[in-house]
Amino acid sequence: MRPKMTDDQMIAAARHVLTLEGEAVTHLATHLPADFVPALEHILRIKGRVIICGIGKSGHIGRKIAATLASTGTPSFFVHAAEASHGDLGMVTEADMCVLISNSGETAELRDMIYHTQRFSIPMIAISSNANSTLMQAATYKLALPKLPEACPIGMAPTTSTTLTLALGDAMAVALMEKRGFKSTDFGVFHPGGKLGAQMRRVSEMMHGSASLPFVETGTPMSEVLLEMTSKGLGLAIVMQDGALFGVISDGDLRRNMDGLMQASAGQVANKTPITVGPDMLAAEALAILNQKKITALLVADQGKPLGVLHVHDFLRSGVM
Repeated sequence: MRPKMTDDQMIAAARHVLTLEGEAVTHLATHLPADFVPALEHILRIKGRVIICGIGKSGHIGRKIAATLASTGTPSFFVHAAEASHGDLGMVTEADMCVLISNSGETAELRDMIYHTQRFSIPMIAISSNANSTLMQAATYKLALPKLPEACPIGMAPTTSTTLTLALGDAMAVALMEKRGFKSTDFGVFHPGGKLGAQMRRVSEMMHGSASLPFVETGTPMSEVLLEMTSKGLGLAIVMQDGALFGVISDGDLRRNMDGLMQASAGQVANKTPITVGPDMLAAEALAILNQKKITALLVADQGKPLGVLHVHDFLRSGVM
């Protein structure tokens, strides 16, 4: 019969899990394995890829670690331990490095992968909480996890151990990122899709080009400026003088100059110090400027030469916001 449990008891149980796992990660942070740095230095030297291997919950965590490594500059993929014994060992070469994960260190399905690394002298990192296990004894580098209680009430479901493994994998990936000098622009190369990919796009990829821009001259009457702004629908007009940028007229400039607006010229209304962004700026950075300045459009320019306009609607269409 299912035991009765109050809402407060459920919350207490959840907090207990999070507290135990948080304390475990903190413990790991202050007791990183001695082989941590040497293992990462070896990864940086290999010409191949980092192959992550595991089964069960360790396999699920391994897939995530491989995905994180691959997306942050360290070529990596996951090989299922059982599939390795049925042909996938052919995916692992002497140029690679293996990371084998097993909390007990005695997972039978890993034996063929262990033998394969030994047979072809492939360097191997072991992640396990059993320092005396078969896996750890065979490893080139031993990343021992602290042997702490699982967070579940029966002490058997992988909880604390999987959290520690995932945290260690993240630590490896981020440390490698920093060592490589991996930048946000590099990150964008591996994330062309989704919101992350959109935020990594360049302004030049999203802007309206010169052919669709509302150009006017300093002497253009405001009645004509309004028609040009309305027809192009970008919320501003670019004011030029003798082929050079003079300023910008935005919707806000129109409101600030309502008195006598129709008797004025573009040069009289224009803001001579408009906010501009470069074509190589990331979309996320340009959006931050829009939000900070509380404006709806940005002029894209290079050394004072207008190249395009980026409107808030462009960010919406591109999935940046």
